[in-house]
Amino acid sequence: MSSPGGRRSVRTAADPPMAPEEALKHLKEGNMRFVKGEPQATRTNEGMRNALVDMGQAPHTAIVGCADSRAPLETIFDAMPGDVFVLRNAGNTCTHAEGSMVGSLEFCTGKLGARMILVMGHTKCGAVYGATHAYLEARKSDVVSVNSALEGLLLDLAPVAERALSDMGSSSDAESVAAHAVKVNVFHTIDFLLRYSESIRDKVRSGQVEIQGGLYHLDTGTVEFMGRSPRQTELLSSTHRGLPPSMTREGGRTSGYGPAARGMHGVRTAADSAVAADEALKMLQAGNERFAVGAPLAKNATAKMREALVSHGQAPHTAILGCADSRVPVDTVFDAMPGDLFVLRNAGNTCTHAEGSMVGSLEFCCGKLGSKLILVLGHTQCGAIAGATKTHLASKEGDASKNAGCALEGLLMGLSRVAKQAEKELGVGAETDKLIAHAVKVNVFTSIDFLLKYSEPLRQLVKSGNLEIQGGIYHLETGRVEFMGRSPHQAQLLASDSSLPPSLQALPIRTTTDGPMPPKEAMKLLKEGNDRFAVGAAIAGKISSDMRKALVKEGQAPHTAIIGCADSRAPLETVFDAMPGDIFVLRNAGNTCSHSEGSMVGSLEFCLGALNTKMVMVLGHTACGAIKGATATYMQCKAGRIPQVTRALDALLVGLSNVAKKASAELGERATEQQIVARTIKLNVFHTIDFLLQYSSVIREKVATGEVEIQGGIYDLETGRVEFLGKSPNQAALVRSGAAMPPSLA
Repeated sequence: MSSPGGRRSVRTAADPPMAPEEALKHLKEGNMRFVKGEPQATRTNEGMRNALVDMGQAPHTAIVGCADSRAPLETIFDAMPGDVFVLRNAGNTCTHAEGSMVGSLEFCTGKLGARMILVMGHTKCGAVYGATHAYLEARKSDVVSVNSALEGLLLDLAPVAERALSDMGSSSDAESVAAHAVKVNVFHTIDFLLRYSESIRDKVRSGQVEIQGGLYHLDTGTVEFMGRSPRQTELLSSTHRGLPPSMTREGGRTSGYGPAARGMHGVRTAADSAVAADEALKMLQAGNERFAVGAPLAKNATAKMREALVSHGQAPHTAILGCADSRVPVDTVFDAMPGDLFVLRNAGNTCTHAEGSMVGSLEFCCGKLGSKLILVLGHTQCGAIAGATKTHLASKEGDASKNAGCALEGLLMGLSRVAKQAEKELGVGAETDKLIAHAVKVNVFTSIDFLLKYSEPLRQLVKSGNLEIQGGIYHLETGRVEFMGRSPHQAQLLASDSSLPPSLQALPIRTTTDGPMPPKEAMKLLKEGNDRFAVGAAIAGKISSDMRKALVKEGQAPHTAIIGCADSRAPLETVFDAMPGDIFVLRNAGNTCSHSEGSMVGSLEFCLGALNTKMVMVLGHTACGAIKGATATYMQCKAGRIPQVTRALDALLVGLSNVAKKASAELGERATEQQIVARTIKLNVFHTIDFLLQYSSVIREKVATGEVEIQGGIYDLETGRVEFLGKSPNQAALVRSGAAMPPSLA
């Protein structure tokens, strides 16, 4: 690892895996050098960077650390690019960042071969202290509200504060409880990893991987190594096979190469004035240039500097959302001092599955710490984006699993939408390498867009000119960052009214106090709900006791009535991500009015009249068993074999076979039975709509006046998406029908 003159080489995939005890030894020795002010990891060159690109990374340790700018992990352990795979967020926690953190660690210990995981907290942690004080205040007032992602992050750290208070005793002061909570939080995160990752659990159980905790002391620079979780033996016996919960659903520089323009204490602290976004960007650009040419200026933090960071607090000039890849040590890439950068990292520099954690952490940094610039930083040769792109391509070929088998697979499936967009922009047939490279860029702007769309505090800061959010790509081959500026969609997204990330959102319920909803608005809700369901970002289901009481007391006012199939694979409320009170649902085999005329028509007349619903949808679905049976019955009749009607099911299929007959006639004699089934599914939707218009004067009149709309749709069982078919082609003629009742009631 060392070369003549004290200069260290870099670890690559050409090096053998490092045993956990050896990795821990490297961490301890590196921290000792940092404390003494005798670092060795101070220079990189083109040869080292090319080795990391050509041979790939093989970090000896994965570290889950805090995003606090006073705790730059690579610096603390005097690590070279390629040594440590770093994941960071406010509070070194898996709260809200479950899939991202677990998936990233599974990638590092599986694909990259790291055998050591260190979860490291630090003294005076703002996130844990904030969570502790919030918990103690909530105990007094018994009132808890979540109005931002940051508040959601603090609320979900409450169990850590609760455990710390239990350990310390109720008479302990808040500061003592918070200090102890920092240690509790380290083991809390370790326990989460052991509980929710079968992959990591198996590796720890076999001795292939070691997970330990640590505490970085801001005032001394030393890391207190805390060993394994006290609950490790218990957790290793777990048979839990589930996914993480969220997935079942300046010291700054000015310009040029001159000396560092440090704060009044040699590093940036809260005692220094805020840095404007354009100045912060210049500092990043100049720092990266120094790094790229091998002339860094960032010195070691002295005892007085660390003391100043503790006593005055942090004031980072920039918050960076970057990738956990060990070849991209963010603080090093920008030649930054402790106190410069507030760093968040996960595999793929994404908000996918890490919504609350990432958004909350950035709201904390820009709101509480005063940072004026956010940089979302991707990098070339990104393993997460490459994996997501291959997942997307495999799904097109039908080779991909429809469900996530582990947190890593869930992460890649979430990111595959980025690859899909990249392919759309480049065109189908683009070379895989070019597709991956473009997906890296698309992903940067996707993360920026997510922040603008789902954080009201960040949006307001951008609108007022107090915050800039920009993107960049770090090129592993050259060491240089390509600064890409703002998202092309910024102006549009600043008009968003979303206030929370999807995982923290809760839908309201509809009651009679809301009044009728126009058909266009109801259709908009159906489309938005189905889109959330299809991409795995459903938010319905968070139902309180007060909501249920309101539905009883105030009564229902569904915005849509749906006639759907009884097939268990097509649960309508789930497909449209709807809350109780949203949809009035009628279901039978084949989403038909055959043999259920009075029931269906009468129920809809009640919904449109008494409940004042303005939208009706008839929804079929692919691979419908009833339609398959009806088509088979038609084919039997066509062959001259008259079916025996001895059961209600037989009568149902015979009734539906007339629709199959019509489908066959439209397709022609050469149509296969499979083609007839697909056509019949669509025709049956319109057949049911036409029945409603023909035999209900109530429905007919409301449609004729424009008060009510009836439209059709087909739910695709494979993709989860609904194809919205619109109105029946026969509507104009049928609204003039004279029939007043269904045949069975006439």
